[in-house]
Amino acid sequence: MKKLPRHRGQYPGRQDRRQPRLSRELSVLYEDDAIVALNKPAKLLAVPAENSGAPSALSLLSEELKEKRQRAFVVHRIDRYTSGILLFAKTRPDRDALVRQFLEHTPVRQYLAVVRGHLSTKEGTLVHYFRQEGTYQKLTRERDPKGTRAELRYGVERILRGASLVRVALVTGLQNQIRVQFSALGHPVVGDRKYHPEEAWERRITRVALHAAHLQFLHPRSGEGVSIDCEPPADFQSLLHSLTPPTRARR
Repeated sequence: MKKLPRHRGQYPGRQDRRQPRLSRELSVLYEDDAIVALNKPAKLLAVPAENSGAPSALSLLSEELKEKRQRAFVVHRIDRYTSGILLFAKTRPDRDALVRQFLEHTPVRQYLAVVRGHLSTKEGTLVHYFRQEGTYQKLTRERDPKGTRAELRYGVERILRGASLVRVALVTGLQNQIRVQFSALGHPVVGDRKYHPEEAWERRITRVALHAAHLQFLHPRSGEGVSIDCEPPADFQSLLHSLTPPTRARR
């Protein structure tokens, strides 16, 4: 995949480099007076589910910010079973400015995914059309009046045993987009039981092997570029290790 352009001034003022922990499972990657970026673990909801008292990244952050007399506003979401970077704003104007960027698809959003099989090309662009039915995305035709265009770019980072590690850059940002598009390509994401029930047999990871690894956007106040990276968690790393071919000994 071609190297993506970076904005200048990656870390504008007052960044909290201490990375304080909110809880045992949720930590801060970046924080200043306007925004907070969290490292969301897999299986934690991004926002509260309807009629559910289960904790979420939003509820945990809101509780933490309440002590500082601050609030948390949702900017974007990632799937419950996806780990990685999740961005919040601290005021409505900051949230509105960031949401406009996401609606215009200007932020750089990169994910790491482990997909089944070996792709025929090391990098490429996928374009499909989705039609949402309930909580599922269904493939449809371009002329479908209820269809939405889905586009991403990918690059293969590592060839594994019966699988591939790919870095994905979203051009659009639809729900379940990466999972559905790679499934349509014949290379489902490992552990994706929603779109591939046979993945229930997977034992090396108990969730979708998808991680939000990089986010780049313009700061809502300064207009400078902010670039945030997040290493994959232990379960993702363990899956990679189990799928890595043994190194051949030199003679």
